[in-house]
Amino acid sequence: MLPSPEPLWDAATAAVIGGDGPWDLPGPWRLLLLGDGSPTRHLRLLTGHPVAVRLIAMEADVTMAGAPREVRELRHPLLRRQVWLACGGQTLAWAESWWNQTEADQHLQDRNLPIWLSLTQGRSELFREVDGLALVQSPWLETGFAATGPFWSRHYRFFRQGRELTVIREVFSPALEQWLGPAPRDALHLAS
Repeated sequence: MLPSPEPLWDAATAAVIGGDGPWDLPGPWRLLLLGDGSPTRHLRLLTGHPVAVRLIAMEADVTMAGAPREVRELRHPLLRRQVWLACGGQTLAWAESWWNQTEADQHLQDRNLPIWLSLTQGRSELFREVDGLALVQSPWLETGFAATGPFWSRHYRFFRQGRELTVIREVFSPALEQWLGPAPRDALHLAS
C-alpha cells in the first residue's frame, strides 16, 4: 500500500462544496476537479481510449493514515483500495478509496473495473459530493506520472439512500493539460 500523498495546499471545504474556487483554475480543470461527474468517464471522453485500472493494493485499513476526515463516517471494518488509471497506455490518475468491508464485497466484485462502472451496474441511484481539493506531492506520484509535482487532487463521497458508501481520493497527472489546457500548480499563487 502506498502512503497517501502529502497535501501542500488545501481549499476550504465550504468553498469546495459550494463550487466557489479556486478561480485561478481554468474552466475545464474546475469541471474535472469540482464537478460531480465521473472522472473515469471524463478520461475516456477526453482521450478516446477506455480506462484501464491497474490495482496496486486492496487491504484492511485500521490506521486510516492520511485519510480525509470524511472516512470517519464509514462503518468499520474498513478496506482501502489503490489504483492507477490509464488511457491508451498513458497513466492519467491515481486513486484510493475507503470502504466498509461488507460494502466493498458487495460493490467491488470485479476489482479491476473503475468504481463508477461497478456502482452503476443495475442503474442504482448515487449522489456524489466533492469535499476536498488540494495540491499534493509525493516522489512515487512523480515516478508514476513521469512528471514533476505538485499534482491536483480531490476527494469526494458517494452516497446511496442518504448514507455514505465510500470516500474516494483522486490525483491527476499534468499530462491532462494536453486536453484541458494548463493549470496553475503553485500553492502560493492559489493562496492569495
